Formats: sequence, C-alpha cells, structure tokens
Amino acid sequence: MLKLFRIERGLIRELAGEETPLAHILPQAHWLDAQEPEDEEREALEQMMRLDLPELDEMEEIEASARYFVDQAGIHVHSLFLTQSEGRHVTSSVACILQPNRLITIRDTELADFRLLRMRARRGQVESHSPAQLLVTLLEQKVENLADNLEDIHRNLEKTSYLVLEEEGSDLEEAIAQLAKSEDSNGKIRLCLMDTQRAISFLLRHLRDSPELNESCREIMRDIDTLMAHTTFLFDKINFLMDSTQGFINIEQNQIIKIFSIAAVVFLPPTLVASIYGMNFEHMPELQWMLGYPWALGLMVLSGITPYLLFKYKGWL
Repeated sequence: MLKLFRIERGLIRELAGEETPLAHILPQAHWLDAQEPEDEEREALEQMMRLDLPELDEMEEIEASARYFVDQAGIHVHSLFLTQSEGRHVTSSVACILQPNRLITIRDTELADFRLLRMRARRGQVESHSPAQLLVTLLEQKVENLADNLEDIHRNLEKTSYLVLEEEGSDLEEAIAQLAKSEDSNGKIRLCLMDTQRAISFLLRHLRDSPELNESCREIMRDIDTLMAHTTFLFDKINFLMDSTQGFINIEQNQIIKIFSIAAVVFLPPTLVASIYGMNFEHMPELQWMLGYPWALGLMVLSGITPYLLFKYKGWL
C-alpha cells in the first residue's frame, strides 16, 4: 500500500491518485509512505529513485553504518518504531530515505505514529515546509507516542503496586505476569528512544544548513534525555515490586510449611502413645486394666494439646 502526500502552503496534504498512473503522480509527492508495497509500487519507486529499495533484513541491521548513511539516493535513516501485537509491545523498523525534494518511508506493518500523522495531515494539522522538516516531525511524533506509552506503563504499575502492597488476598502470580509485561514494554521503549537518539545525532550532522531544524532536533534530544531517565525510574520501580511480590510469595509458602511443621510436632506425641499401646507383647500391664482404653485415649489427647498450648504461649502460632 502506497500513500502519497504533498506539501502545499506549509501543510501536508494527501494526494488522491487512485485513477492516476503511479508514474505520473509519484513525482508530485513530497512524502511517499510505502507499507508492504506491492510489486508494481516497488518497481515504480525503484525506477523513480534509480536504486533498489531496502529489504526487511537490511532494515533490521543494528550496525550504525547499516542504519544511518548517505549515498547517491539521499540520507538513509532506519529507525525503530513501537507497535503492538497480540497485546504486547514489539518494535518494527522503518526505512526513511530523505532526498532534497521528497521523503520516502518503507515499512512492513501499520504503525500508530504513521496512522496519527496521516489523520492529522488530512485535518490540516501538520505543518511542514520541506521533506527534512517532515522527517523531524515524524521523529517528534514518535517520541510523543513513546512518552504516552511510558505514562500508560506508570499507571499500570500504580495499579500493580496497590495489588501487591495493599490489597489482601491478591493474586501474586498475576502481579508477576503484569510486572514482566511492563518490564518488557519499558525495555522496548528504551530501545526505541536510544535508536531515535542515534538518528537525531546523525541528522544533526547532515542538516547543519537549517538552524530551525537543528533547534527542533535539539529539543527532541532533550525530551529523549528526560524519557530515558523516566525509563530508568520505571525499571527501578518494577524491580522493587518484583522483589516485593516474590518476598510475599515466600512468606505465604513459609506460612504453609510452618503449619505442616506444627501439625507434625503436635501429632507426634499422640502417635508415640498409640504406637506404644499398639505393640503386641503378651505381658503389658494395661492390657487387663478396665480403664486402659480411656487412659490411652486421654494420654494421647493430653500429649497433643500440651505442645499446642506451649506454641501458643511462645507466640509461635
């Protein structure tokens, strides 16, 4: 799927070209957003740019030389964006190719940042005077979305904190599952922030002729520094809650073991008495005693109550 946008009087406008051949409408676009482009769309883009579009495995490379570079096609930035799949956060790489008169973005999945930017563009809310400014705006939108996700994680941690530390009879195993999910999401967000930090640093070196864009990039860098500190705080909070949850689980398990241990000690003397009077020796004094049976039962009850009362007196129960 290929979405085309054009800069008109400082705003981004979407081009509607369903009935226009791609070869005629592509040169008019300043932003070409390709999501899983079809063979025809990929071929048209490659002919216009006179180069091969990057494949998915190339976009996933982690080396800086493979993610941020300049060649005859323009400035290449392969950036990680956050998305959700089956209720969990995952990262997806987007290849951005910045040319003097256009920006090309290539991705393999739908992303909230692009969806929101397209919606704002249709409403005339995205200001841009150049493809370079549009790329900076896209990265700024990405950082804002990451900040919103961090706020969501913080709110979820507040609920989990109440579940672990205050609510009685809470499901601690469920709390551990929630904490693990929060830790994973926080790590993915931190990875995206670090990647954006590298991308902005790369752009600052290649957009020196535009003071306004440089200032915007520096503002994004300051926001990233703040969010990185926030992710560190969330990691500490998650670790604290995880340790607390495991501690409470250990306490519950110790209470169970304690009950079994006390029960074993309480029933040990009655068992001993029953074992003694259960021996089959011929000469036992109590065998012919009329009160022998009540005596044995009373002795067993007394030997069982005595350790229980002793534990209560010591405060062990």
